[in-house]
Amino acid sequence: MHLDAVALVRRALGSVLDAVPAAGQRLFMSREILPEDKIHPAIRDRITNHFRETVAEVQQAVENNELVVVGMAQNPFPKKARKSLDERGIQYRYLEYGSYTSSIKTWRRRNALKMWTGWPTFPMVFHKGVLVGGADDLARLLKSGELD
Repeated sequence: MHLDAVALVRRALGSVLDAVPAAGQRLFMSREILPEDKIHPAIRDRITNHFRETVAEVQQAVENNELVVVGMAQNPFPKKARKSLDERGIQYRYLEYGSYTSSIKTWRRRNALKMWTGWPTFPMVFHKGVLVGGADDLARLLKSGELD
């Protein structure tokens, strides 16, 4: 019988390594990001600093608050998330970045947040520093009691 290295480690150490993935599973999530060597040096600073202050504002809020909702006006899903939290009396920090009718600069601020997180929609809900998803994901966590 052939066992891979992870299976051997599991057998030897038992439940101590429950966090180690089984054979064929990934330990870390991966997503495609253009490698730096495929970005021309003349534009690297522009990419690095693209609405950096917006990202920093959200990072600071996430660091200083247990629960953060990042949204935009006129979008029903951030409203849904906030309503769910308000009905339960759960404290959270809300950051709003424009609306559908805002300027292109506001759209770019939201886009910078999407690029930073990899999350494609609003709201972006963070719990204890971890991106947990959007309104539907928040609803599932509330229903499960994970946020109590």
